[in-house]
Amino acid sequence: MPTPQTAPFGSWKSPLTSELIVSEAIKLGQQRLDGENIYWVESRPTEGGRNVIVCRTPDTCMTDLTPSPLNVRTRVHEYGGGAYLVSHGTLYFSNFSDQRLYRQDHHDSAGTPLTAEGPYRYADFTMDHHHNRIMGIREDHSDSHREPTHSIVSISLNEDSQKTYGQILVDGHDFYAAPRLSPNGHQLAWLAWNHPNMPWDGTELWVADIDSDGLLLHAKYVAGGESESIFQPEWSPSSKLHFISDRTGWWNLYSFHNDHIEALHQLEAEFGAPLWNLGLSTYAFQDSHHIICAYTKKGTWHLGCLDTEVHTLTSFDLPYTDIEGIQVKGNGVYCTASSPTEPTAFIRIDLITKKSEILHRSFNAPVHQDYLSTPEAIEYPTDDGEHAHAFFYPPQNRDFRPPSDERPPLIVKSHGGPTGSCGQSFNLMIQYWTSRGFAVLDVNYGGSTGYGRSYRERLHGQWGIVDVTDCINGVQFLIHRGNVDAKRVAITGGSAGGYTTLCALTFHNIFTGGSSYYGISDLEALVHDTHKFESRYLDRLIGPYPLQQELYHQRSPIHFAHQLSCPIILFQGLEDKVVPPNQAERMVEALKEKGLPVAYVAFEGEQHGFRNAKNIQHVLEAELFFYSIIFTFSPAEPLAPVQIFNEHGTSPSPPAS
Repeated sequence: MPTPQTAPFGSWKSPLTSELIVSEAIKLGQQRLDGENIYWVESRPTEGGRNVIVCRTPDTCMTDLTPSPLNVRTRVHEYGGGAYLVSHGTLYFSNFSDQRLYRQDHHDSAGTPLTAEGPYRYADFTMDHHHNRIMGIREDHSDSHREPTHSIVSISLNEDSQKTYGQILVDGHDFYAAPRLSPNGHQLAWLAWNHPNMPWDGTELWVADIDSDGLLLHAKYVAGGESESIFQPEWSPSSKLHFISDRTGWWNLYSFHNDHIEALHQLEAEFGAPLWNLGLSTYAFQDSHHIICAYTKKGTWHLGCLDTEVHTLTSFDLPYTDIEGIQVKGNGVYCTASSPTEPTAFIRIDLITKKSEILHRSFNAPVHQDYLSTPEAIEYPTDDGEHAHAFFYPPQNRDFRPPSDERPPLIVKSHGGPTGSCGQSFNLMIQYWTSRGFAVLDVNYGGSTGYGRSYRERLHGQWGIVDVTDCINGVQFLIHRGNVDAKRVAITGGSAGGYTTLCALTFHNIFTGGSSYYGISDLEALVHDTHKFESRYLDRLIGPYPLQQELYHQRSPIHFAHQLSCPIILFQGLEDKVVPPNQAERMVEALKEKGLPVAYVAFEGEQHGFRNAKNIQHVLEAELFFYSIIFTFSPAEPLAPVQIFNEHGTSPSPPAS
């Protein structure tokens, strides 16, 4: 290997080009097992972000089942998830363009609508063979004068049935999730919750009997409440109900039988996750007495086998730090898994040998490990005597080394949600920067999941405060250790992370610049112009509105743009219904009037998060161009300039040789 060249941080030439990332990377998820076949959904940037169901047969043949223009994606809760079901080789799925439920048999390549056209959305399905129907969540937008209503409905599969909107089985709560039918077909379990709760604040678990006509009888509350979050109800093969609850402060596993709730294994770890997307699965049954489960401790996911009779948990020794979507069949565990240097893949783990095999990768381009940064999990002191968590990625590129007197510029990432987390999965959007000579700090600020309920609740009433100070204290921690250049620090984030970014830049002066992806600038405007799922989210994060209207004003960067003193670039999808474009546009206008350097990049057709390959590529290059200006380095590749208002000379120096 040749001797590394000496070059300034930021100017390193990386094999991880923006074109390679968008052309070779796909997103894998929603895996299902049916007979001997394996199914999953691929989100493909090169097809405009279209979601495709793929089937892998025992002979390793992989086939796309849903041809264009079909797009397997639901808008229930706007974030979707649980968009399809497969049974005896037949697919049932929500199509994005019309949100109707479709059926696709082996001989039907186009799919046939099961539900009528109308203002309805469907998700999170369970099959009821006893009554030849599907049960799932329906979101009703038929009344434009009120917020949508949610219910659990049944949709008949009888050949002579007319296309309908489904028959309501359960309604009355603001939200529903996870309808799950017992294997014997006698009972249905589900989750329900009401405003102002989010599903990680408080949910209720219900169960009801099913009569011979398929109607629900004797609905009974099982667990949960205003301050207890229930996650993933699931039936054992012997029709015993199980679920995850955070009643002890941690999402742990429980069973319910004969009106008795039993803790299966108490551990200061999280077996559940925030229900932003429907259809999530962190555990599945090997048999009636053994559960294969994923759990996270301090940001690292593990896989184990829980014996429900003796209450012991045996962990597997696997080379992965991120594990999702657990499915079990026979002696095989199927899930998606990754590590910082191993791309996300759909894998099978043999329960006898404990060996894993890769069935399909999300990224196939050959990239040597010496171009990939491995994160350091750090815990550091923050305000009020608390500690915060983050992952620190140092610059890494085998072909380059920095000048001896230079420290790297730092990009601080604040994740979305804000009830979410960053983990240690293979992240091309981080490696893109570290392989060019940037350091990255990925912060799990107070309010993040994976560290118990009390850590999650640190953000109650403190959004825009705790998240920001945890990011700032992370920067100071790294500066004190000598890891980064204190004069070249940017902060970036999307959605709620964009709000954290805007607050950090507006109310503090530690950052040199930043980038906001569809970030929130006006909390009060968000209250008046957002979707049902999050319409009361801020009641806990900020305070009840309009009672705390003044607090909403004080925490909104748009009203204090005059305090900003560093450059910023904003990215926005013009079809975003979660954080509407006016949130970014008002901020841009305020900064233009102030005379502060600001850039704005907006995309037609994009929603909350970017899916189109061309747009993702443009975003990466635009942000790199922007940093090359504010951090004064010459990028290794030629970049199309971005218009920066109030900035003279927007062209960077010539590319480094």
